[in-house]
Amino acid sequence: MRSAFTSAAAAAAFSLAACSHTPAPDAYGNFEATEVVVSAQTSGQLLSYRLVEGDTVPRGAQVAVIDTAQLALQHAQFDAQRAAAGAQVRQVSDQLGALEIQHEIAQRAYARTKRLYDEKAATAQQLDQDERTVRVLAAQISAARAQQHGAGRDMAAVAAQAARVRDDIARSLVTNPVRGTVLASYARTGEYVQPGTPLYRIANLDSLDLRAYVTEPQLSAIHLGQHVTVALDASADAGRRHLPGTVIWVSSTAEFTPTPVQTRDERADLVYAVKVRVPNPDGVLKIGMPADITLGAAPAAHGSAPLTGARR
Repeated sequence: MRSAFTSAAAAAAFSLAACSHTPAPDAYGNFEATEVVVSAQTSGQLLSYRLVEGDTVPRGAQVAVIDTAQLALQHAQFDAQRAAAGAQVRQVSDQLGALEIQHEIAQRAYARTKRLYDEKAATAQQLDQDERTVRVLAAQISAARAQQHGAGRDMAAVAAQAARVRDDIARSLVTNPVRGTVLASYARTGEYVQPGTPLYRIANLDSLDLRAYVTEPQLSAIHLGQHVTVALDASADAGRRHLPGTVIWVSSTAEFTPTPVQTRDERADLVYAVKVRVPNPDGVLKIGMPADITLGAAPAAHGSAPLTGARR
């Protein structure tokens, strides 16, 4: 009995000694990902939508279809208005061409009458009549040009409205903007959506960012692109898992340590936030999962290496 107790005490002492030689992590934090909320860009009923949480969706995939019946009717109406405006533009152009020909002939007639009048071969009444004809035609040409300009603007406005409706029709086919995993789905087939209605939230989980906090003395030892070791708790049998990480961002301003990260005394200290990008090829990393950072060389492989020792 005494021998067994002695052996147990020796094992405990060895375990404590091993723990004492395990280096303390330099920073603690939690994993996060860049999340994108995809929303409807036009109004209508969702004719097709099947995304659920956990779906992996490639970039550019069509994920939803919004009813476009009303938009199609509007587009047909604008097409008809544009055709009518185009016909009016052509009609005014034809009228303008005829008026310009008449004006040219009237100017020649006025010039001829003016010569005859100077030679006492035409009366003043004839000269006034030809001059009046020239001025009336000039006024009609000016009015026709204004009408032509207005018809052209109307046609351009209708064309712009038709283009907007075509864009709305194109936006009724919702395509996924980024490759990733659906974190939350907010819509169901058959629901009526408005522009800006959230449909789902997605994030690329191929790599996650560990947001951690370091003290001012540690700041000089960190730089962008630096390779660090990220450790997280694995299963009870495997011990701790170590992964390589790269520093991608260092805050330029100090802040108080967030409440969940440290003790009350440590929260009173000013710290700097850093982000470490960690590859996640096997999906072991999860958003919100805690981990710690050890500054220095990162493990050579992306896989894990079980280590003994307890986390401080």
